[in-house]
Amino acid sequence: MRTLLITGPGGSGRTTVAAATAHAAAREGARTLLLGTDRTDTLGAVLGVPVGSRPVEAAPGLTARRLDADADFRADLAALQDRASSALDLLGASRLDPEELTPLPGAGELALLRALRDAALPHAYDLLVVDLPPTPRALDLLALPGELRRYLRRLLPSERQAARALRPVLGRLAGVPLPAQWLYETAARLDLQLAAAEAVLADRATAVRLVAEPGPAGADAVRTATLGLALRGLRTDALVATRVLPESVEDSWLAGPVAQQRKTLEEWRETYDVHPVAHLGRDPRGADDLAALAVPGVGPAPSAADWPVTDRLADDGVLVWHIPLPGARREDLDLVRRGDELAVTAGPFRRLVPLPSALRRCTVDGAALREGELRVRFRPDPRLWPRSR
Repeated sequence: MRTLLITGPGGSGRTTVAAATAHAAAREGARTLLLGTDRTDTLGAVLGVPVGSRPVEAAPGLTARRLDADADFRADLAALQDRASSALDLLGASRLDPEELTPLPGAGELALLRALRDAALPHAYDLLVVDLPPTPRALDLLALPGELRRYLRRLLPSERQAARALRPVLGRLAGVPLPAQWLYETAARLDLQLAAAEAVLADRATAVRLVAEPGPAGADAVRTATLGLALRGLRTDALVATRVLPESVEDSWLAGPVAQQRKTLEEWRETYDVHPVAHLGRDPRGADDLAALAVPGVGPAPSAADWPVTDRLADDGVLVWHIPLPGARREDLDLVRRGDELAVTAGPFRRLVPLPSALRRCTVDGAALREGELRVRFRPDPRLWPRSR
């Protein structure tokens, strides 16, 4: 199944583009599921059909539903209380009733990760279109599965849990209680769920479609989003330029905005696969308006975002790791080697990346930013590198 994640700056029309994209795919014969993430029914306002937590047929071949983060949060906390019932009873704690629970910050993100995890299971759809939150939140959300898995591995490494029969003995010898077995089991279950969501994001059939209104603010947002997606190794499907004014506008007041949009579109076409969407003169509502936008359907899966390592040992005695970072600025870059990981900071984004196996036996010899690509040089460590005869 193809997965298309759609995001853009707030107010850019991302929800409209998500609905129009799903409509276009359904008209072309793809069985499509459109998933909304807003707490209010913004999807229903665009589709002309109320959209709730239960799937609804918005058009032939198109099913839409909206995440219910509140219900998911209550179910998760109730399940956690059941698993920790012995500890809660020992402490004399009173359980929380589902009716008194209100969602905490981050509940919506976790609900979306669960939806992505479920998308990896076989079902009756050819395409999943997700209306992600605005770009800054979307980029944090897309980084969440990998970061949470890394934290779990550091805090509760599975290889360090002792056999269940030996845990009381080891606890007495150590003088401190060992973490309960249910804690390891919960961590393993959560890691499995996060791995499924991470697999969907890393799948070659998954891509991100950017939405922005052409202009200085839109250009800055697209540049930042492209950098964040590249650092995460995510592929971009296309850039949809929304609310494009007609070139034939004679009103002198609109001449400035038209020229500004034209300039931004010309710059975008040098780098992106741009699809302009005309301004309808009103907020799109219903199937006819969505069809009039002529948003492109889902094309072939984009090529994988590779980070290749080139061998320049014979010429310069180094291996070079190529990390594509389009839009990065030299003054906003930072690199820190930490064991077998490389911490890469690019603008407001930071990611710890595991080193390829060959580079783990090397020391960092320098780095340079060339043509939107970070090239990190590694020199073999004589103490670790195999010696030739």
